Amino acid sequence: MGIDAARFRQIIGHFATGVTVITTAHEGWLHGMTANAITSVSLDPLLLLICVDHAAHAHEQLTKAGGFAVNIIGEEQEDLSRLFANTQEPEQNSLRGAAYHFGMHGAPVLDESLAYLECEVIDRCEGGDHTIFIGAVLEGDLVQEAAPLIFYRGGYRRLGG
Repeated sequence: MGIDAARFRQIIGHFATGVTVITTAHEGWLHGMTANAITSVSLDPLLLLICVDHAAHAHEQLTKAGGFAVNIIGEEQEDLSRLFANTQEPEQNSLRGAAYHFGMHGAPVLDESLAYLECEVIDRCEGGDHTIFIGAVLEGDLVQEAAPLIFYRGGYRRLGG
């Protein structure tokens, strides 16, 4: 029997994830996208992966930039997540009005995030309609202590809620 894409999406939606904003910079063009398709891969060396739709503006930006930051978003920052969930083209010297600074390796880091990891793309694999970007973690820090924003069954949730 098998399942179709709609049923798969419904089933996988029962897997709760944290919410992040992936940010990139290339030649003054900045871009951010909300993502929950990230995971740690290895502690030795420090690696993580992100999955990006081929049609997303972020796909081209990541390919050009060769690096990115993963900004972990808190439960009080749903508006920030929604801002970057809307598809928009990269902007020159701006991240849709969100406050940011550049990390040590050139990726924009959102000032309001809970924590961030700055990564260099070291490998890519095709995965259907997405590319899996594997990043070597170069830098990271905790920015503030707060509860994370959770995505579950197609909507934002809070821990215990």
